[in-house]
This record gives sequence, C-alpha cells and structure tokens, in this order.
Amino acid sequence: MGLLDGWQIPTGSLDFFIRSVEIASYLPGRIRLYSSKLVGDERAAQNLKSKLKSYAGIESAEINTVTGSILIAYDPQKLALNPELKKVEEYIKTHAKKRGSAKK
Repeated sequence: MGLLDGWQIPTGSLDFFIRSVEIASYLPGRIRLYSSKLVGDERAAQNLKSKLKSYAGIESAEINTVTGSILIAYDPQKLALNPELKKVEEYIKTHAKKRGSAKK
C-alpha cells in the first residue's frame, strides 16, 4: 500500500477526471456521470468520448451536451484487467448516488 492510497488523492488523469464529475449511478457494466463542463461543448464531448473508448473494456460512451450526461457501458471482466480502471470503478462504486442491486 502506497503513502497516498488511504487518502484517496487523485494520482492520474483518469482519477482526476472521475473526481471532477458527479457520479449519478453505478451498476456493474454501466455508469452514469454528469459534468457541467460538457454542457454546450461538443469538442470536449468528442475528445472525452474518444479517450474513454480508447480503454479496453469500454464498449460505449454516450455524451449529451445539453445535460452534461455521460453514460459509459463496459465489460467488467475486461475492465478488471486494467489496474487504473479497476481503481476508478471501485471509487465510483463507493461514491455513486444510486447503486443497483446487482452485486459482484
């Protein structure tokens, strides 16, 4: 365990991103986030979508620039192979406003 692990301090660009959005809901394989920074910004939305889809295991990323909604669908088993993404999923799991009844 590293010095920063217990403090939940962001350590990478994906970690910073996740902590800058509102985590609306989580189900294994499906996450909904909100970011006011995406409202009206098609360019930022396309950049984010490209970045998200570059990760193995992310099946789709839908972004609505009217509401700032981000819907991410992913394969939990493939995602688990990437330690950074697995860490992000664990953070989302514990900080989501709504969690589904499905359990791993």
